[in-house]
Amino acid sequence: MPPAARHDARGRAPSLMESLEFHLRGAFIALDALLKATGLAESGGAAKQLIVDGQVRVDGREELRRGAKLRAGQTVELHGTRVSIVAAHTG
Repeated sequence: MPPAARHDARGRAPSLMESLEFHLRGAFIALDALLKATGLAESGGAAKQLIVDGQVRVDGREELRRGAKLRAGQTVELHGTRVSIVAAHTG
């Protein structure tokens, strides 16, 4: 008999985390701008609400500052999506 599948609190089977890459155009991007640019938030206001509600994690830690400066090498997680920030291409 196969092992029982694990389920979350809502009775759903867990899914793999989706991964995205975001390529910087400069040295950094603000957290709220990243959420909007990647489509994880529909607007700046929606991004702000997600952040103040404690739903966003940066490098594994809850981040409550909407203007937090994100740089290459950092990761942002929200609702099962992980965004890896990649350095701007030069040349």
